[in-house]
Amino acid sequence: MTLLNVPVRTLRQEETTLGEILAGRAALVVNVASRCGLTPQYEGLVRLHRRYAERGFTVVGVPCNQFLGQEPGTAEEILEFCSTTYGVDFPLLEKTDVNGENRHPLYRELTAFPDADGNAGDVQWNFEKFLLDAEGRVVARFRPRVEPEDPAVIEAIEKVLG
Repeated sequence: MTLLNVPVRTLRQEETTLGEILAGRAALVVNVASRCGLTPQYEGLVRLHRRYAERGFTVVGVPCNQFLGQEPGTAEEILEFCSTTYGVDFPLLEKTDVNGENRHPLYRELTAFPDADGNAGDVQWNFEKFLLDAEGRVVARFRPRVEPEDPAVIEAIEKVLG
């Protein structure tokens, strides 16, 4: 199974696959939370999404409540918060476990990829970022405190987009 074939559900409860959502675009997949000290990273994620959308790139947000319950809301509350507070216009998946025995199959695949220091495994916190190329291959992993518009993230996106 490739990442593109992984079944996912959108925050609006629509059954789909990652491949259908991406439709041949590169993506930054990020586990997000509304009540985290890193939540302002939504601003940078929105800017990245808008800056590179015409070149075949999107951000995919994956709400997760596994880190100190920082995403406690319902799907409707998350959608409302993201759209009104940050103007999120990129795809959002349903609330998902990224670690543990109930880890979503998407994150089973993503977490096998190491970060720049060679460390694979569990997501450390909210706003961990995985860059996928247009074929759905993981090409980079950025830990939570790496800002969306960090030069390393921009360089990796530029490289993937050619």
